Amino acid sequence: MTENNAKTTPKSARLGDLIWRENLPGGAHWSGVIRRGTVLRITDVQGGANASMLINNIEVKNERYNMPDTLKAQKTAFLTTPNMCFSDMGRVMCSIIGDTCGWHDTIGGISNARIVEKKYGAKSYQKAHNDYYKNGFDSLINELEKWGLGVSDIMPNINWFSKVRVEDSGAMTFVEGNSKAGDCVDLRFEMDCIVSIATAQHPLDPNPKYDPKPIELSVFKAMPVGQDDPCRLHRAENERAYYNTKIYYGENPNG
Repeated sequence: MTENNAKTTPKSARLGDLIWRENLPGGAHWSGVIRRGTVLRITDVQGGANASMLINNIEVKNERYNMPDTLKAQKTAFLTTPNMCFSDMGRVMCSIIGDTCGWHDTIGGISNARIVEKKYGAKSYQKAHNDYYKNGFDSLINELEKWGLGVSDIMPNINWFSKVRVEDSGAMTFVEGNSKAGDCVDLRFEMDCIVSIATAQHPLDPNPKYDPKPIELSVFKAMPVGQDDPCRLHRAENERAYYNTKIYYGENPNG
């Protein structure tokens, strides 16, 4: 797998005013609506974070982030700027306009209760209360159910800040130290979306200790998107998906 070490400074995205900011502890989960025309900045607070994300259209919830189409159209196996995240309807859900990390996993999946117990041991809510061991699958289910979604809506997710390398043998290797404290990624939303996030450790993380890391979520107003936007120009498929998105919202696709 070809590695891309290029990094960009999120400040270059020229973000607008801050709308809100929230801290999300390690081993927690969150969901909310991120509106088109805003930028969600996700920050790795301590280094070594993993933020597993699912994205759904708030209006038609079974339209969601589609990993195969996103990767195939942009000829990549991981995400960074100027990639876009495509839906299964050929539209752009969000665009990566800034990234100081440089590699975000798309193929590693999420942990479940069996994986967590095997790696870290058992620590139930009944015994540990809010300090019980969380897993990515159940965390995302907890959030999806708030929006009338469920198990069938668990799709291949994005693991922000994590890096998984595929060896020539086909083995998948977790690369430690990919994300440092303060690293962040800026997602400009092109659609009104439900965003669900879990901060459980990556299922391939070799750390034998249960030690999920916190993140910070910040939402800013986005600057206008011009025809020279790097995400739009990255590939012809990107421009086509952006065109489809503008049509969906009844807007001039050439603007």
